Amino acid sequence: MAVSNSTGNPADVVHDDPAAANINTWTEWMIPLQAFADQGINLTNVDRIAIGIGTRGNTTVSGGSGKMFIDDVRLYRQVREP
Repeated sequence: MAVSNSTGNPADVVHDDPAAANINTWTEWMIPLQAFADQGINLTNVDRIAIGIGTRGNTTVSGGSGKMFIDDVRLYRQVREP
């Protein structure tokens, strides 16, 4: 997942499981927005979001086939413990 704005380079967050694209059941992936802010993204001025499969810039590994469904992309307020 990459997020960017006009102020600089995109911030990337990579799934912990390198084989995540091969999981055959619905799987939730929660990404804290702070992970993007820590990379210098101004979260009040996001103009692009990209979801990619594979390794960015690696065109030497051939792709696969199949379907991937991406749904429920949303933002949540951080829940703070009492």
